[in-house]
Amino acid sequence: MTQSPSTATGSEAAAVSSGRTAGATPARLADDTGQGKTTIASGVVQKIAGIAARDVSGVYSMGGGVSRAFGAIRERIPGGSGTSQAAGVQVEVGEKQAAIDLDIVVEYGAGIVELARAVRRNVIAAVEQMTGLEVIEVNIAVNDIHMPGDDDDNGEAAPSQPSTRVE
Repeated sequence: MTQSPSTATGSEAAAVSSGRTAGATPARLADDTGQGKTTIASGVVQKIAGIAARDVSGVYSMGGGVSRAFGAIRERIPGGSGTSQAAGVQVEVGEKQAAIDLDIVVEYGAGIVELARAVRRNVIAAVEQMTGLEVIEVNIAVNDIHMPGDDDDNGEAAPSQPSTRVE
């Protein structure tokens, strides 16, 4: 399609952004006035959603096992970007609406159903307030539960070594 996102119709924008993407789609129309247009990149929506999800108590981290592993490697590279705010977040952004998919790791003991409701409320409120886009859905996949003691003092996962019951 050769049209720019700001001139595409709603159905064309939906066709352009079919499928969940992680920032690959161009910026989308969020505000159209007689004095100009405001566009918001899907990466911006991703970051807002990721930060809002992490703000909820009981969310240990974001992303599936593979994305967390790449994130840990990225943090160790000098000059690397460190922890990505968009890890575990996929968005689909249209001209006036957004759909968000989250992959989260929950702290042990947190009520998953209540936590998912709180995350969904926080993400919707943050994205709608900051971007003006209507969030039509927030899908949450709980990929793991973090157990106390799974991390050492550095906050890094402990190396997997056979543990003994006695010394």
